[in-house]
Amino acid sequence: MAAASLLLLGSAAAQAETAVELITKGDAADKSFNPALALKSYLVAEKLDPNDVELLLSIARQYRHLMCDVGNESDKLKYGNLSLAYANRAAKLAPNNSDAQLSPAITYGKMLTYEGKGAQVAASPLIKAAADRAIKLNPRNDTAWHVLGRWHQSLANLSGARRSIGEVLYGKLPVGTNADAIACFTKAISLNPGRLRHHIELGRTYAQTGNNADARKCIEKGLKMPNKEKDDYELKARGKETLAALP
Repeated sequence: MAAASLLLLGSAAAQAETAVELITKGDAADKSFNPALALKSYLVAEKLDPNDVELLLSIARQYRHLMCDVGNESDKLKYGNLSLAYANRAAKLAPNNSDAQLSPAITYGKMLTYEGKGAQVAASPLIKAAADRAIKLNPRNDTAWHVLGRWHQSLANLSGARRSIGEVLYGKLPVGTNADAIACFTKAISLNPGRLRHHIELGRTYAQTGNNADARKCIEKGLKMPNKEKDDYELKARGKETLAALP
C-alpha cells in the first residue's frame, strides 16, 4: 500500500515537472515571437493542468498573436474566438486577478476591426467594464490603462453623423473623449514608460485633437524604441501611418 502511494506521488511529481518544463518551453517561444511554437507546448501543458490561470492567459495571448500572423479576416476571427474562450476561462477562474479580468477585453479589442458594426457595439461596454475591473483590482496595471485609453480614443473619433446612424441601427452608443484617452495613456506611461505602445497611442490621440506637435513628438519617441512585444511591429506601422497623414 505504501509502495503504491509512493508510486502515485512520484507519478504526480513527474507530471507536474513535465507541465513546468512545457510551460518553460512555451515561454521561450513566446519571447522569440513564435506563437505557433509556444502553443505546441502550452496546449499540452493545459491538459496536465487545465485550471492554471497564468497558463490560460498565455494561451489566450498566443492566439491573439496569431491574429497578427494571418492575412485572412476569417482566420483572424477564428484565432480571436479561440483567444476569447481561454481569456474567459481565466477570468472566470480568477475574479480577483487583474490580468485575468483584462484578458477578454484585450481580445475583444483585437477583434473589433474584423467584426460587424453590431458586434462592435455589443463588445464596447464589455471592454470598458473589464478595463475598469482590472484597474480597480490593480491600479498599477499599465495594460489596463492602455485598453481604457484605446476605448476612449476609438469612441471619441466617431463623428456626430456616424454616431447618429450607429445609434439608429444598434441602439445607444457609449461616449468616450480624447481628453480621457490622453489621461489614460499618460497614466500608462507613468507606470511603464518602456512600452512603445503607450507613446504611439498617446501620439495618435493627440493627432485626433489636432495637436500635431505633441502627436509627432510622442509617435516619434515610440518609433525609436526597440520592439519588445509581438505586436510592436503592428503598432509602429499604425504610428507611421498617423505621422504620414499629419500636415
